[in-house]
Amino acid sequence: MTAQATPLFLLAIACLATTSSLATSSGDAYVVDACSVTRYRDLCVHSLASFSSTARNSPSMWARAGVSVTIGEAKSVARHLAALRKGKGRYKSNISDCVECFEDTLDNLHRSLGVLRKLSVSEFGSQVEDVMTWLSAALTDEDTCLDGFEERNTGKLVRGFINRVNNVTYMTSNALALVNKLATAGPACLVN
Repeated sequence: MTAQATPLFLLAIACLATTSSLATSSGDAYVVDACSVTRYRDLCVHSLASFSSTARNSPSMWARAGVSVTIGEAKSVARHLAALRKGKGRYKSNISDCVECFEDTLDNLHRSLGVLRKLSVSEFGSQVEDVMTWLSAALTDEDTCLDGFEERNTGKLVRGFINRVNNVTYMTSNALALVNKLATAGPACLVN
């Protein structure tokens, strides 16, 4: 093993140890397994751990859980944005744009959850395709929300709100990954 490879190897071992200890400490490997396909695994495990006993090995239940927790966080951010919009400040028009983006995000997330609750073997392909389209649109809306803040020197309040929007984006990305996992499992996963 070269001197350069050693730090990477150690980092990989540390990541595996963290994931293993996370599964052991929660007493449940279901959520760790479900979140293994996501980009933001720690956030996924943290936000979905409470679903382990009900979702277990069900890709459709994990997809629903991912969208459901994302809706909760998006609603919280939307309320925060609405409160910020009422105030005065140089970012008021940007925040108004974000409020509209989050309304669209919430519409797309609710549509997704509605379809995930009614999955059928006969329409599985088109249903999952619709959900992936809506989740991708939600990601675009979230990114669009932040576009107006890229070039500005932002203060603490705006940086805080940007972090909250980014968190919703990460959760939406995780939900999309869980839906992709569902798509890979196919309609057979609905027959249990």
